[in-house]
Amino acid sequence: MPHHAAALPPLAGLLVLDLTRVLAGPWCTMTLADLGAEVIKIENPKGGDDTRAWSPPEAGGESAYYLCANRNKKSVAVDLGHAEGRRLVRALAAKADVLVENFRAGALARFGLDYPALAAENPGLVYCSISGYGRESPKAELGGYDFVVQAEGGLMAITGEADGAPMKLGVAIADLIAGMNATGAILAALTARARDGKGQFIDIALLDGVVAALANVASNHLVSGRPARRYGNAHANVVPYQLFEASDGALVLACGNDRQFAVLCGEVLGRAELAADPRFATNRARAENREALVPVLAALFAARPRAHWLAALRAAGVPAGAIREVAEVLAAPEVLARGMVQEVPHPTAGAVRLVASPLKLARTPVREIAPPPLLGEHTDEVLGRRLGLSAAEIARLREARAIA
Repeated sequence: MPHHAAALPPLAGLLVLDLTRVLAGPWCTMTLADLGAEVIKIENPKGGDDTRAWSPPEAGGESAYYLCANRNKKSVAVDLGHAEGRRLVRALAAKADVLVENFRAGALARFGLDYPALAAENPGLVYCSISGYGRESPKAELGGYDFVVQAEGGLMAITGEADGAPMKLGVAIADLIAGMNATGAILAALTARARDGKGQFIDIALLDGVVAALANVASNHLVSGRPARRYGNAHANVVPYQLFEASDGALVLACGNDRQFAVLCGEVLGRAELAADPRFATNRARAENREALVPVLAALFAARPRAHWLAALRAAGVPAGAIREVAEVLAAPEVLARGMVQEVPHPTAGAVRLVASPLKLARTPVREIAPPPLLGEHTDEVLGRRLGLSAAEIARLREARAIA
């Protein structure tokens, strides 16, 4: 891929007002910030984003959880319970290109910060609302909690060992999917606005994202009528596609087609007759006869060390990998070569190591990382530059406790 001289990030010049907290909304706005938008994070002066208190661990008084989802933003501490605080946020919204919020249903309407109120003054505003079940839903009044949505959206029912308990994923995947869906929808709405000048309301639900992410499992059920079940580290449709124990540790094997299976049996395992066996010759046959095939493969893998198998599998072009601890991943040469872990200066921690954006654009790259802001760190700068308030006016608002 040719590399060009770096241009401005893709969203440079856009103003995003971030009225979100915890993970789904901040994940969306962090991506917009990475892509160059100025993201103003509006926070409650009394503690700010909930995740600021989710420690240990922490660095310089900031929780690691908060640090993971708030790089490249500016924090403005405003009390929405104060009339003057609400007036400031409405004034910022009048200038914004995008507003993202994840308040409980009806909360922002009481503050005059709902979409109809703001769009009347700023018809080009792209207003994205993130909630657990959607703003138009029988469950619209309920809060959105990742763990609950993983359970109610079917993910837990299909995750975990076949004879074990349903299991959540190791990260808040419902929140992360919602954040990515919100980002995509916002970029689409901005593209539409470039055509006709009109903003719009976006309704993103955690539940919708999880249901969509059921992917082939949902499709399997809709086509067959059969209930979905847990396969542990195996695959509902593809065999062998699972974890195997070598003599000294586990590896994962992702044999995606009949050619790879033939190479696995002939070149790696020295058992070409397995691929010729009518019970195993095609993926359909292997899926129907997995109980006969998998124990044979398991016994073969158990006879040699993991390093032997990984070298042989990679040499033969059969997809396989070791199971790595998070510490190993974050120190891996292929992760570091991609710039996925970066150290950035921080006002209270001195320096912090952060995971970087995964978005790699050759001509308009993401911006260099700025550390997640301290609570209210940019209040004076943003109100002065964006709203033209004088130092005396900002001091008056602070005295009135509308801002912190």
